[in-house]
Amino acid sequence: MAPFATSARSRTLMLSALLCILLCSEVCVLQCGAAIGINYGQVGNNLPTPTQVVSLLSSLRVGKVRIYDVNPQVLAAFGGTGIELIVTVPNDLVQPMAASAGQAMQWVTANIRPYFPATRVTGIAVGNEVFTDDDEALKASLVPAMRNLHAALAQMGMDGYVHVSTASSLGVLANSYPPSQGAFTPECAALMLPFLRFLAETSAPFWINAYPYFAYKADPANVSLSYALSDPYHVGAVDPYTHLQYTSMLYAQVDAVSFAAARLGYGGIPVYVSETGWPSKGDADEVGATVENARMYNRNLLVRQVGNEGTPLRPRQRLEVYLFALFNEDMKPGPTSERNYGLYQPDGRMVYNVGLTQQQTATSAASLSLAASSAPPSPTKVSYSSISLAPYI
Repeated sequence: MAPFATSARSRTLMLSALLCILLCSEVCVLQCGAAIGINYGQVGNNLPTPTQVVSLLSSLRVGKVRIYDVNPQVLAAFGGTGIELIVTVPNDLVQPMAASAGQAMQWVTANIRPYFPATRVTGIAVGNEVFTDDDEALKASLVPAMRNLHAALAQMGMDGYVHVSTASSLGVLANSYPPSQGAFTPECAALMLPFLRFLAETSAPFWINAYPYFAYKADPANVSLSYALSDPYHVGAVDPYTHLQYTSMLYAQVDAVSFAAARLGYGGIPVYVSETGWPSKGDADEVGATVENARMYNRNLLVRQVGNEGTPLRPRQRLEVYLFALFNEDMKPGPTSERNYGLYQPDGRMVYNVGLTQQQTATSAASLSLAASSAPPSPTKVSYSSISLAPYI
């Protein structure tokens, strides 16, 4: 978390250059549609069938889904629905794919080709949070595996439809606040260069798993709950270097990643949120894990999604967000919170109502019912120098 060893003037010049790169690159990225994304985990022994899940998602008009494997039943169930699907290569297959182009081709032939294009696979996440794993060989294998997968897709004529990337945790950042000072850790920086180069060459996004909940849990006395919950009305944080105002910690985290990529020369790469959520239940030491906080966090993000909102750095580029998760998953290890991120119970009951309503007729996006409320108060502007943002990586 140490600041850059540069003079104030040098820092200002560097930041001005980064801002020009990032703002100019915004026009090069197509704005996403208004489809809501959600993560569909399957670590449970009481979950509905894939067909039932697809029926629920279709009724909610959820247009983008991420899964953590290539379950053939799930892939088949999504056929003909029009829902975009991100699938995942497990970490234990990354090294074999890096070592053998044939292994990558075999995986694509067995797991993607039979279902495409009826099942709209639009992304392959190669591993999950690999850059912060302890396995150095795994980290070194990531980009070679991605290149072999992309080559296999190109050979089949699918590379123009299916992006290849990986989902990283915020642990890849050494600095994440204020956003303009975003920078990768020294350990990740060397690995990031070939990764970012690959993303730029293939027009693929940078996927980040970001959870403001962890910032609040770590220091609830000093971290603003409203800011962590992305409340658009009650909290504002101003970056002292860019003077951009942030009403959402999540959006600030995303911009920190954009600045970190720009520092390595790749400011034009879009940054999307592959995971974010808030637990509705936790252990005694898991401060803030409540139904009301979970409802407010996800509702605030859904409102921003329906409004096609971008981050302060890229206001005209709608931020693509995948909520975590569709269901509570009873077989996930770890603290109680890990099993309580779902919007729904496995039996189909809502854990809480964020405003999504099931529809019987087609609409362009998920239907979000916004209850009438009194006029919101004016946003309160504060500075990053006066708001405590505990490390959340």
